[in-house]
Amino acid sequence: MSTLNATVDAVHAAGAALARQYRTSHDLVDRAAVEAAIAAADEVSLAQLRPRLAAAAPDAGWVEDELAEGGLPPGRWWVVDPVEGAINHVHGLPEWGVTATLVEDDLPVLTAVHLPLAGLTYTATAGGGALRNGERLRASVKAELRGALVGTGQASPRETEGTWRLIGRSATAMMAASGVLGVSVPPTLRLLHVADGRSDVFWQHGAVRSGLLPGALLVAEAGGVVSDLRGAPWTAASGDFLAAAPGVHAQAVAVLGAL
Repeated sequence: MSTLNATVDAVHAAGAALARQYRTSHDLVDRAAVEAAIAAADEVSLAQLRPRLAAAAPDAGWVEDELAEGGLPPGRWWVVDPVEGAINHVHGLPEWGVTATLVEDDLPVLTAVHLPLAGLTYTATAGGGALRNGERLRASVKAELRGALVGTGQASPRETEGTWRLIGRSATAMMAASGVLGVSVPPTLRLLHVADGRSDVFWQHGAVRSGLLPGALLVAEAGGVVSDLRGAPWTAASGDFLAAAPGVHAQAVAVLGAL
């Protein structure tokens, strides 16, 4: 079995296990209950991911903290998010999935994202293109930021007030430039839509690896442009993030890079 096929097998197994315990309502009364529910769901998923991915690339290191930021040591690493959108999963919302990404020297080289409720699996390999259920993806052909569908979202509950204010300023600036803005979590699901051409821009004032690495590879392999907010090449060590259709990337940099 190839490394990509083994990765797809792993996210499918994890997604099936999570779907069996998923409910469309909840009885969570406070933050402690929310965090306990998220931790329990993570363990259900990791029990499927760990053995399969370790066998697929036994030389790769392992990262499963979905809120970890910044660059990784040299070499190959598995970066997983056992429940991307865990806050949605435990509240009974449908926008969640499972991701697994192989990273080499801070750049994603292989990824699989599975949305079990929708029956969708997204895959990409560096230089090999991006696919959804085997169908090749193409980024949007939008040429003007005015009229583009743009989006952002919170990277982590650990963010500070300074970041919240920056999110507010960037949202205001991009609404003025584009006219249509969506704000939601998790970032991977918004980036899937940039990769498949149904959305045009996504940015984030954060560096949480697990939420950006899968989408970065999918968007780039679909023909989109991935950078930091000033237009420099993005890696896991970058402090912020921008992914856009090629026709509007420079216009988004002009707005966001000036903040």
